[in-house]
Amino acid sequence: MKYIGICYLLILAYTSSALAQDGTQQKDDGFWYVQTSVYTRHFSPDPEHNNNQDLIGIERHDASNWLFGAATFRNSFRQRSYYAYAGKRFDSDTYPVYLKLTGGLLEGYHGDYQDKIPLNRFGVAPVIIPSIGAYYGPVAAELVLLGFNAAMITTGLRF
Repeated sequence: MKYIGICYLLILAYTSSALAQDGTQQKDDGFWYVQTSVYTRHFSPDPEHNNNQDLIGIERHDASNWLFGAATFRNSFRQRSYYAYAGKRFDSDTYPVYLKLTGGLLEGYHGDYQDKIPLNRFGVAPVIIPSIGAYYGPVAAELVLLGFNAAMITTGLRF
């Protein structure tokens, strides 16, 4: 919990400085995106499920909307997990919204929970994660679909 408080303080500090800037960042430059989870909901709730993921992630988006990133979080069974991925962002020409599709390797489902995600060989599984997002200046939020099991809302900062 201590780390989440530190993350929120860093996000608040960055937001203050980002909002003070004149907003001249060019899309052609690409950007970094730092995010955290704010809400998770399992579609079939179980008392064993964890809805506090403590996610912290970072992504690099280039000018052609390709991205790569990494995240750490607590999975549905409170095990520390890691996701390394690459993907593509599809921006709307009219509105500040986008679709994002990432694919990569997920590590962290062990022991009794190893079979809770498909293809989990040696504790590592390939996954594809779609999301829809919106942004306003440097602040963004996403609705992330976690397979057929859950949805998560994240928020973050672009810089």
